[in-house]
Amino acid sequence: MKTVLITAFEPFNGEQINPSWEAVRQLHERMVCGYRVMARQLPCAFGDALTALYAEMEALQPDLVIAVGQAGGRADITVERIGININDARIADNNGNQPIDEPIIPGGPAAYFATLPIKAIVDGIREAGIPASVSQTAGTYVCNHVMYGLLHRLAQQDDKVRGGFIHVPYLPEQAVKHPGSPSMAAQTIILALEMAITIALRTEQDLRLVGGATH
Repeated sequence: MKTVLITAFEPFNGEQINPSWEAVRQLHERMVCGYRVMARQLPCAFGDALTALYAEMEALQPDLVIAVGQAGGRADITVERIGININDARIADNNGNQPIDEPIIPGGPAAYFATLPIKAIVDGIREAGIPASVSQTAGTYVCNHVMYGLLHRLAQQDDKVRGGFIHVPYLPEQAVKHPGSPSMAAQTIILALEMAITIALRTEQDLRLVGGATH
């Protein structure tokens, strides 16, 4: 059966939940466009996250891979454009590691662009009345680590599997502990991610729409 692998992270930085996993786990074994969605949780840890991701890719042989992570402070669903070859952790990961200015893949390219139709995904989610935008940075923490590592692995495989990364806001129950931070309901995030999968499966050529940033 054709398969979509969608991953999310365990809680980190003192949070009790991670909105990425709370949403992604609800998509497990859902059928979308004739593909079976398989949800997997990754550790929020440099190195270990990629080890887990690669093991799942090997086991499932997915036709599409979307990684999802928490972006506390962002107000919308943000589809990442690029992953860069650097680990530069502002805080320690869940294993207590805090790499600074270290490459993810020594000798690897400086960056990889997502192979998802990122602007079509943003456009479709917005059409459904859900705030969404293209993001020009996945940060330099474990989310970017996974995005770059995913795209590096796909590039090495030289096949037609597409992949990328999506960030989601806090859930309301998290935002109450971070006064002034925006949030999004879990069901809204779930709908947006299901739409992202659908659009990625149905769209060969991305839309040519404004999605850049001035800073």
